[in-house]
Amino acid sequence: MIAPTLVRYATVAALAFGWLAGPAAAQQPGAAAPGAAAPPAAVSPGALAAAKELLTVKGALNMFDPLVPGMVESTKNTFLPTNPGLFKDLNEVAAKLRTEFTPRRNEIVDEIARLYAQRFSEAELKEVVAFYKSPVGKRFAAEEPAVIDQSLARAEAWTKKVSEEVLVRFRAEMKKKGHDL
Repeated sequence: MIAPTLVRYATVAALAFGWLAGPAAAQQPGAAAPGAAAPPAAVSPGALAAAKELLTVKGALNMFDPLVPGMVESTKNTFLPTNPGLFKDLNEVAAKLRTEFTPRRNEIVDEIARLYAQRFSEAELKEVVAFYKSPVGKRFAAEEPAVIDQSLARAEAWTKKVSEEVLVRFRAEMKKKGHDL
């Protein structure tokens, strides 16, 4: 159950990041495809600080909170089925590793802040931060996680429905060619 939750949170994180950074990246001439490694561009300390503030004011940091606990739990659960007698020890190690690895969440936060700082100037980032500090920006940040969550649920339901339709059509088209699938 933890692994699907981790995947869901990771998906939310990826979608949210892609939704926020994607349009900006698409506007950059010669921009690399989303997710592609790009050569590190120099960023000003001010732009980096503004990008980190943006991630904080819009509540984006919270989406990374479940990643480390989820990875630890998922790893523990890979050992548990074949080692049920180690339940207590595995739980103790999991608790220790959650504590040890949780600070590493800042690594991904720094990477994402750097991506924003590479794509937006310090002044632009400060304008976006000002928006998120405004009443409508605060409301947007508060409502956005629910919208993303509901969007994922609807996309999942839609995908399931359309996939079934595609399967039926595939079979029908292959039947026309003399193949029963």
